[in-house]
Amino acid sequence: MKQTITGRRDLAAMLVPLGRALMDAERPVLQAHDLTMWAYVVLDGLHVLHGTDEQPTRSQAALADAIGGDKTRLIPVLDDLQQRGLIRRERDPADRRVHLLSLTTSGRALHDTVQQQIQRNEAMLRGRLPAHRRCDAGQRCRDARPAGRWRAQA
Repeated sequence: MKQTITGRRDLAAMLVPLGRALMDAERPVLQAHDLTMWAYVVLDGLHVLHGTDEQPTRSQAALADAIGGDKTRLIPVLDDLQQRGLIRRERDPADRRVHLLSLTTSGRALHDTVQQQIQRNEAMLRGRLPAHRRCDAGQRCRDARPAGRWRAQA
């Protein structure tokens, strides 16, 4: 392989193929539970925002911001999850323009089942690496993620 100026490839050039490979590995798990990747991201976003707390997310815009998605693209995903009884989406009595979002018991159970299967697969993948190369990739990703929208300087 040709040597780069810094001795390594750019992070995005390394992470994008890894992200695609991880999504490919998750796809069969999601399909087995009749979920799209975006539907799982929404369930996971609501789970992360509230854990076991039953308080709803303030708005679809807040959820979109938390998961890095476009709020207009979320509407059909939310419609599907609501019709399937996996989320609750109710008008905010204090502001009728706002929808409050939360997981139902079924949605939380489905999220937990899917997440366990995905993380079991991730553990098998990490298990193929030599012990000195294994790390808590999830913690490293959380540590490196910028708060809010990050813009690189030109």
